[in-house]
Amino acid sequence: MEYTQIALSAVLIMTCIGGVFGFILAFADKKFAMEENPLIGEVEEALPKGQCGACGFAGCAKYAEAVVLDPDVAPNLCVPGKKEVADIVASLTGKIAEETEPQFAHIRCNGGLGIAKVAFEYKGIHDCAAAKLVQQGPKFCKFGCLGFGNCVRSCPFGAMSMGVDGLPVVDKKLCTGCGKCASICPNHVIELLPFSAPVSVSCSSKEMGAVAKKNCSSACIGCGLCMRNCSHEGGVKVVDHLAVINPAICHTCEEATCITKCPTKAIAALVATPKRAEKIG
Repeated sequence: MEYTQIALSAVLIMTCIGGVFGFILAFADKKFAMEENPLIGEVEEALPKGQCGACGFAGCAKYAEAVVLDPDVAPNLCVPGKKEVADIVASLTGKIAEETEPQFAHIRCNGGLGIAKVAFEYKGIHDCAAAKLVQQGPKFCKFGCLGFGNCVRSCPFGAMSMGVDGLPVVDKKLCTGCGKCASICPNHVIELLPFSAPVSVSCSSKEMGAVAKKNCSSACIGCGLCMRNCSHEGGVKVVDHLAVINPAICHTCEEATCITKCPTKAIAALVATPKRAEKIG
């Protein structure tokens, strides 16, 4: 009986203490609470809610807060929202939205099934990062797409799918250029290109020509034919045995010599509809 009374007394004391602290916290919360600027909510409502982080902030709410409260934060940082959203944010915040060219995700690899040689059969977790831990991946080429779809699963706008050749397919009409897929790719085979880019290099291998060709029949072999025949000086360069196109210099030309001269077809024209349109599951 004595122990019961002690226990009840302890519970009563703790309850009283809890109540007192609760009252103090509630009073402090009300006393020192900061009213949120209603404009922040309006800006957040205008954003696409992709939570992709392309703006450089941790989600749409944080960007909305920053663009309203910080005069140095530009209104056009929401990449998925493009010009339409930038204009709305600029109008709400009284800022000027400078025009930026839309971008899309491009896969710098053409080494799909039957093209890139396979070194071993991987039976682990269906995840690119996990597969890379096993001898840098199951393909002989250690620079190409691993093909387990991390980028597809990470896309917040449903702009990517896996093609029948085991490579990601990008729907340019849905892609916002947020870059989330590029940031999650362990082999960094995804780059963001402006919509005006006329051609692309679908390879990431930095191996010397003979090795690259042995590993993948579509690999860039760094021969330099594209660079030597480019009609726009500086439009194509070979860096670390890999052709690199500068979209700021490269322009559509009737000859398209970089495409016609490429012996492995690693350089191709960019079109609105992906060639690998057929999709799996």
